[in-house]
This record gives sequence, structure tokens and C-alpha cells, in this order.
Amino acid sequence: MPLKIYKRGAIWHYRGTVAGRLLRGSTRTASKEIAQRICAEQEARHWKGHLDGPASVLTFAQAAMLYRAAGKSDRFLRPVEDYWKDTPVKAINAGAIRQSAIELYPTAGPATRNRQGIVPAQAIINHSADQELCPHIRVKRFHVVKKAKVPVTWEWVQAFMAHAGTPGLAALCCFMYLTGERITRTLAVTWDDVDFKAGTVRIGGTKGSDERLAHMPPELIAALANIPGERTGRVFVFKSRGNAKTQWAGACRRAGIKFLSYHRCRHGFASVLLDRGVSPITVADRGGWKDPRHVFQTYGHDIAPRDVTDVLTDTPATQTERKRNAVN
Repeated sequence: MPLKIYKRGAIWHYRGTVAGRLLRGSTRTASKEIAQRICAEQEARHWKGHLDGPASVLTFAQAAMLYRAAGKSDRFLRPVEDYWKDTPVKAINAGAIRQSAIELYPTAGPATRNRQGIVPAQAIINHSADQELCPHIRVKRFHVVKKAKVPVTWEWVQAFMAHAGTPGLAALCCFMYLTGERITRTLAVTWDDVDFKAGTVRIGGTKGSDERLAHMPPELIAALANIPGERTGRVFVFKSRGNAKTQWAGACRRAGIKFLSYHRCRHGFASVLLDRGVSPITVADRGGWKDPRHVFQTYGHDIAPRDVTDVLTDTPATQTERKRNAVN
């Protein structure tokens, strides 16, 4: 039967069957005239979706709700949701998404516009596309000039820990470097996740992320063991990444070392292992990256000497001659 309105208290509601689907809901208005219009629009929209397919009526707001309901990360979503609101997904193209990133972040650089404007909008639409509710969309990123980033080294970590001021801050730095974990997930680790006997720590398992079991080298075990207090609740007492930033900067200053951000610890974890010849697949697994290609493309760099191409003509004789020349 078609949708009909009825009153519940002061507010009008609707119910009925459209295209074989039972619909009911609130019009959120006490005006009968407005309620009738809303009811008619709902009925027309559902008929259109039934006849022309879901893509014909899917709005960005609806796609965003599906994305959140699936447990996806909600980082950077709100500004994008507020920008697109009830815009039909079929009306959103790649150029419009690029323009939205410019309007949302007019003073930001291309990396920020990519990360906070393009990526979340594309992710929301493509999540609905995976459910066959609309076509997939690909958006060209703004060009980012990559700058060489200095990774954390073990020597840097040792200097930091010696001047951290508190065992907790020292252990925080040590933890991120030796596990390769991000600051947010590091701060969520609890003492129940730490197994000193096995030398492992359980990381993640929170909304939108996969759990992993990370190895703890002896130096990390010692750093965690030095944290005073009861072994209950979260390991690190900092409420957020910003909460520890002032103390982090102070430790760098006291140690006389270059200020490097939290993420440089993750950078160092990957860079050092790759430099030691560890496979990107292994680095990705141990550090919690989903794609080994991302590890190689982001953290790998050319460390071989220029004469590495000599190996193309290697024979036992040339190797012997090369070693003799090196000694002389």
C-alpha cells in the first residue's frame, strides 16, 4: 500500500509499502502539509531507486553512514561529510572532489588536500561501490614534491631516552622505534597486551584496524619494565599525541638532537630494516603495514655504491682481482 501519514504526539510519521519494501519513519514536523510533501518525496525516491537502480538515489550522506557503519576510520570524515551533505553520489565526479579539497583547505598544501579531502571522499564512494550501490571513482591526487625525511636511528633513540626525564616518555620512544607502530595505536596499548615472558606485545584490534603481535627486543622489555606503578590500564599515561608533544620536544632539546616527530620512529623502523636487506614483505608484516609496496616506495632508497653494477661481470677471477685492488 502507498505511504500514509499518521500522528504520534505532535509529530507526523509515515508508513506503507513501496515496490515491495516496508517503509516507516518520522517526518520530524508537526505540519501536516509539510509531512505530506515529505511522504510523497520518500515514496518517489524509493520508486526511482527500485526502477532505475540504487545509484540513482544514493546520497553522499547515505554513503558516509554506510562507511561508518562498516567500522571504517572516521578520521577527516566530518568536514567532507559537511561539504557534500545530501549531494547525489551520481553528481559527484573526480574534478568536483579535487575542487572540494581546495575549498575545504584553501591554505593547505597538496599533501593535506590529498589526505584530508580527496582520500576520505573517494573512500566513502568506493565503499558503496563495493556493495554495488554506485560506480567506483578514481581521483587524481595533487602533485606533492617529496622532501627527504630524516628517519630516527637507534643512536637518536638512546640519546632521547637518556634525557627523556621520565621512564614513561623514554619507553614511548623506544616502543615506537622498535615496533614501528604509530603514536595513536601505541597510546592504546594496555599492560594486559604486554607479555614480558614471551617478549611480545599485542597491538591494535581497535575499530577499523587489525590486531598484530609484535616482537619486543630486550631493550624494549627493559624500557617497559622501568615504568613505575601498577601494571594495570594503559601502558603510557599520555591522553593523546598532543599531550606528549611538549615533553617530546623538551627531551630532544635537552639531548641536543634534532627534533624528529613521532612518525619518524616508524620511518626509522622501516628504513633501517630495509637498509639491512630485510624484505619489504617482512618489514610490512612486522611493522603493521598492509601493503609491502607502500613500505618499499615510501621508505626504501638507494644505498648501494655506484660501482654495484660491477657484479654484472662477476666471475671468480674478477672477484679475486677486485679484492686484490681493494687491498692495494
